[in-house]
Amino acid sequence: MPDWDLLFAFVAATAVFAYMPGPAILYAAAQTMSRGRRAGFMATLGLHVGGLIHVAAAAFGLSVVFKFVPEVFMAVKLVGAAYLIWLGIAMIRQSMATGALPDLKVKTARRAFLESVLVEILNPKTAIFFIAFLPQFADPAATFPIWIQLLILGAVVNVMFTSADVLVVLFAGAVIGKLGRSGRLEKITRVAGGSLLIGLGGKLALDRT
Repeated sequence: MPDWDLLFAFVAATAVFAYMPGPAILYAAAQTMSRGRRAGFMATLGLHVGGLIHVAAAAFGLSVVFKFVPEVFMAVKLVGAAYLIWLGIAMIRQSMATGALPDLKVKTARRAFLESVLVEILNPKTAIFFIAFLPQFADPAATFPIWIQLLILGAVVNVMFTSADVLVVLFAGAVIGKLGRSGRLEKITRVAGGSLLIGLGGKLALDRT
């Protein structure tokens, strides 16, 4: 593995990226606002699993297609953005169409997990980040081969990003808990969460980078 100075730089750089407000943090907050803390945690777990898939793809060279075939990158990005917008619209429609929102915590949490895995997989920027960032801290002279180093470094990055998402879920859940639970408030938080997902999807679709 890289020497300690390089590892310290790796951890410091990862912390900056992890705790800087970005799409994953906004997504975790939106899921928590619209579906509750349990769903927020399951959404965070889904993002983590999707991130691990990107790490594996980067380690085995699969993600390089996004870098050298811009048409594929753009297609996946637009599909992911459209999926986020669709999720946001679905949340808002559900809140408007029902009188008393049903308490389906298990089903909602499971859906949040599955949706989040797909959202993360359909984010080609995550793939580009890993293939651009991880090799900077791999050491060709180390005992472990490069692909194993990339897997280890990628797993560390993913854990740090997940820790930031967990903190956001805890904070958003605490705020909602302070406000209390009522049918009206639950509808408002679902509309707010859905609107956040729509805005996030629109931003990702229009982002030229």
